[in-house]
Amino acid sequence: MSISEYTAAGLNGSTNALRTLEREIIGCRRCPRLIAYCRAVARTKRRAYLGWEYWGRPVPGFGDPQARVLVVGLAPGAHGSNRTGRMFTGDGAGGTLIAALHRAGFASLSTSTSRDDGLRLSGAYLTAAARCAPPDNRPAPEEIANCRSYLTEELRLLRGIRVVVALGRLGHDAFLRAAAAAGVKIPRPAPPFAHGAEAALTWGSRTLRLLDTYHPSRQNTQTGRLTQAMLDRIFRRAGLLAARR
Repeated sequence: MSISEYTAAGLNGSTNALRTLEREIIGCRRCPRLIAYCRAVARTKRRAYLGWEYWGRPVPGFGDPQARVLVVGLAPGAHGSNRTGRMFTGDGAGGTLIAALHRAGFASLSTSTSRDDGLRLSGAYLTAAARCAPPDNRPAPEEIANCRSYLTEELRLLRGIRVVVALGRLGHDAFLRAAAAAGVKIPRPAPPFAHGAEAALTWGSRTLRLLDTYHPSRQNTQTGRLTQAMLDRIFRRAGLLAARR
């Protein structure tokens, strides 16, 4: 469910601000290389998706405005989110992630195929370090930096967040930089990335728990570097931490 749909459902508070941020992200043109690539992919398409009208624009985060768990990935997939217009929707990584969220009780469905598939997240919000699909799945450092303010603003607006699950080293690093900009106290040296690692960060009177996992890319899941059981342990832990007062 998009933030716009949550607003239509009657939620308020920071939801309207998230809706405004959603529109800002969709209209973003900060990275000409990425915008050109998203549009080019949307024009040429993949043979399996010739009947689709590709999104071909920056992709906003989506999920529950009252979420206590924030999931931070790397970037939209060229034929996944860049096609469907919703984070972690329409490709292998998204399928693996949403299935895990469903098993952990955060997602209403075990699949994520399109913006109108009826998927609703409860207690979780999905976002990424970069909002445009990058060539070879590799956004440049300056392109990630251009998107940082969006992630920082999401942290400020999602006031219930208690747990952050970082997908991969780049998601981990992007979150720490955005969190520092939002006023989160990052220890020095900064917590290193490692699958299953957990760090406690101070944000005013709040404690944020950072959990790391390998990214649920097909490369990681097909080689066995990341298994279903490994990912399930991460989200069970996230659920337990999020339930604490």
